[in-house]
Amino acid sequence: MGGRLARAYWAFNVESRARREISKEKPTPAPRHPTARLDELAGRPEVQEEIYRKDDRLLTLLKDVYVESRDPLVPVKDGGGEHLPCKQEEKRLTKVGHLGDLDVKKVTKGKISIVEALMLLNNHKLRPHIWTAEKIAVEYSLELKEVNSLLDFFIPFAVKEFPKETKKAIKPT
Repeated sequence: MGGRLARAYWAFNVESRARREISKEKPTPAPRHPTARLDELAGRPEVQEEIYRKDDRLLTLLKDVYVESRDPLVPVKDGGGEHLPCKQEEKRLTKVGHLGDLDVKKVTKGKISIVEALMLLNNHKLRPHIWTAEKIAVEYSLELKEVNSLLDFFIPFAVKEFPKETKKAIKPT
């Protein structure tokens, strides 16, 4: 219903509205930038001659310029098209998880996989006197500050059951 009403509204008196728009005086365009005149001058022979003429003074100044560039020598490894490893690309082998072939085999130093994160959080939760932040940082090649943040802010899931006689128990409805 609404579509018909809208169509009827837009179709009403279309021709007279179009004539009125067309008959309005058009705004005058802004003046052209002076560079537009260069297009007209480009066809003239004297302009072409000026373009292709060599300036001896500029050529002598250009000959005085001397640039010397020396790149540092980079040792190239033999082994085909391998790229050179950067400092940030140093990898370490991960601790094997339960997924076998789907597990990540190598991780960049300073990072850990999800399986390793869950494993170290659980180990720290079960035996905090053995798995201290310092030992975790050494074991997984992490910074101590990051390990402390990880242990403070990430806690593995734990199921807690409340006895039925306490006030915290959920009462059936």
